Amino acid sequence: MDHPYDLKVFHVEILTPKLDAPDIEGELTKFGDKYRASIGAGYVVCITDNPMGHLSVTAMDAIQELGLPVHPDRLCVHLNTFHTKKDLDAILRAVHDAGGRDLLIVSGDGSQRLHRLEPDEIGVPCLTVTSVELLRYIDREYPGLFRCGVAFNPYEPQDAELAKMERKVDAGARFIITQPILGRDERVIALRRFGLPAILDAWMSKKLHLLGECVGTPIPEGTPYDPIQNLKDLRTFFPDFGLYLTLLGFKTQFPILGSLWT
Repeated sequence: MDHPYDLKVFHVEILTPKLDAPDIEGELTKFGDKYRASIGAGYVVCITDNPMGHLSVTAMDAIQELGLPVHPDRLCVHLNTFHTKKDLDAILRAVHDAGGRDLLIVSGDGSQRLHRLEPDEIGVPCLTVTSVELLRYIDREYPGLFRCGVAFNPYEPQDAELAKMERKVDAGARFIITQPILGRDERVIALRRFGLPAILDAWMSKKLHLLGECVGTPIPEGTPYDPIQNLKDLRTFFPDFGLYLTLLGFKTQFPILGSLWT
């Protein structure tokens, strides 16, 4: 568990199908194709957990259903606080049993269909379970089994966000993944003080207004944006950071990733 985190490969985010998808079998097939392509290219596959509060197939259910290979250094499973303790433990056991190790622990987005983990379920004295309490629970109940990362949001007031990061590091965070970064955003420089591997999210969709919806900062629809140029800029401006690709286009963008890294 003490070997260095690999920042020299792309981290590719892949979404599992929503449970109410009209063609869930077809969507699972697409997921599997993206997963195999990313693993085959030597990238880290990052699988979301009910993104934006949409109830979705879990990462491990999709992997098991499709018989996908699990490489400990090429899989990062997101895990949020919107689970029952029973389901939370089942996910953690499934990741470990399959040979997985890396988790991105986030508070997550809720909905009426999702159960919010209660403090008394995991035996912590607090009002609300956040990523900090979930980190401490995993460290307590599954010591040494996982390498847990946490999120950093540059769109929140930075004094408060950095104070949160201090608590996350104290709770055992081993790496950091940011919200999408556009160009030379000096706010990420503050992450160097924590001495942890840091990975910058490069927004790969031309639709910036969707990013605005995700982070709560309105961006006019149709705002010009070149995701490939932004990816190149992030490599140039922050060479000591890793890169995480959200909404990657597998038909047009994926084939040229190798040339971008070299």
